[in-house]
Amino acid sequence: MTAAVAAFVLLGVIVFAGYWVLRLQSNLKQAPLSAGSATADASSDANDRLQILIMGSDTRDGANKEYGSQADSAGYGNSDVMILMDISADNRQISMTSFPRDLMVPIPACTDPKTKQTYPAQSAGQLNSAMSEAGPGCLLDTINKITGLTVDHFLLADFNAVKELSNTIGGVQVCVNAAVDDPASGLKLNAGTNTIQGEQALAFLRSRHGVGDGSDLSRIKSQQAFLASLARKVKSDGTLTDVPKMLSIADTITRNLTVDSGLANPKSLLTIGSRLKDVDLSKVAFVTVPWEPYVNDPNRVQIKEPDAEGLFQAMREGRDLTAPKGTASPSDSASAAPTETGAAPTSAPPAYNKAIQPVSVANGSGVQGRAQQILGYLKADGFAQLQTFAAAPSATTVVYYSTGFEDVATDIAARFGLPAAQVQPSTAIHGVQFYVGSDFTAGEKYSAPVPENVVAQTAADATCQAAFGH
Repeated sequence: MTAAVAAFVLLGVIVFAGYWVLRLQSNLKQAPLSAGSATADASSDANDRLQILIMGSDTRDGANKEYGSQADSAGYGNSDVMILMDISADNRQISMTSFPRDLMVPIPACTDPKTKQTYPAQSAGQLNSAMSEAGPGCLLDTINKITGLTVDHFLLADFNAVKELSNTIGGVQVCVNAAVDDPASGLKLNAGTNTIQGEQALAFLRSRHGVGDGSDLSRIKSQQAFLASLARKVKSDGTLTDVPKMLSIADTITRNLTVDSGLANPKSLLTIGSRLKDVDLSKVAFVTVPWEPYVNDPNRVQIKEPDAEGLFQAMREGRDLTAPKGTASPSDSASAAPTETGAAPTSAPPAYNKAIQPVSVANGSGVQGRAQQILGYLKADGFAQLQTFAAAPSATTVVYYSTGFEDVATDIAARFGLPAAQVQPSTAIHGVQFYVGSDFTAGEKYSAPVPENVVAQTAADATCQAAFGH
């Protein structure tokens, strides 16, 4: 009898699990991981370091039609939220890195998986537009290009996902230092702590004129504060150890989610969710990519170097951003080296004769003799047409190139470990110019420092947003 009961219970569990797998599977929509320039690696979702690009689409189709016009519902939409979640292999640390939507960056050539139309590469395009032409895979390719990472998966959610999730967990607490009434988003909050869900949760994440200075960068702070509060709520409620709650949340999320094919199996989503249950909230770091006003348009922003490369290098090496010096997690040592930097591998033979390439070294480092040191490294590598000269001080090392010399500049940058973002075209030179800045004063391998105070907050921090005008 006992054996029969046990068998009956086991059968019930199998049927129950099978039902939920089928249900969640039917909820999910999927799209290719890449739009042409990335491939999935062999990492395990259960045991290895894992990076997931979380995107929010501003498309207004389906259940989201009330938030815009019919014209807004066409195509993939722009990505109004871009957060890269990085989970260490030992599950002891997580970074959540936000990318400003108005960031001007190089966008690689992308092919729309639906129409098969290929869109040419852009030397400077607005980051949130990468998805609009060729889908979420194009945005993932762009993030890989500018960070030097190989992102494992993506999750693309719509407006409705926020409403339903916040309702499912019973609301999220947020704080503002003064009352907010923003007609543009519909956000209404009292001064102090408010519990928001449904439409108000969505309004809090969308509001640009209710908090901070009214910019998208203020909205990023709201997103980070909301996600930190969400993490605290889920942790305190014991949700991640409560299977029925986990399945209910998974059901809510998957109804409003598009994922890459590697995540199209609901078991993968539940596996990832289970990895988060024991994470110390003080080790969940919220970060924003360092930025500065875009030189060609003050209404846009660009990556600020060398600060951004300091962050990206720390991310490639799997360092704990909450630690004073950003120490690496021992379990991530195998994944510390960048798998894609936007530069050609140094081991690949060049398709040109090094001896005849015109290369100059400009010393803007402030260290006497630094240009001669770089020249010596290049000479040992086989470059013979070399010259050096003093130059105006520069905070950032850049390799410039004229038309026809991009491959030479890319190889030189890779040889010294410089990121792709610091390889730039110029009409003022002939050949290649290695302009050494004060961020590269010694040695032959570039290592950008991690910016101070790069972590805006951790999930353990309960922050209070400034209301617009306060």
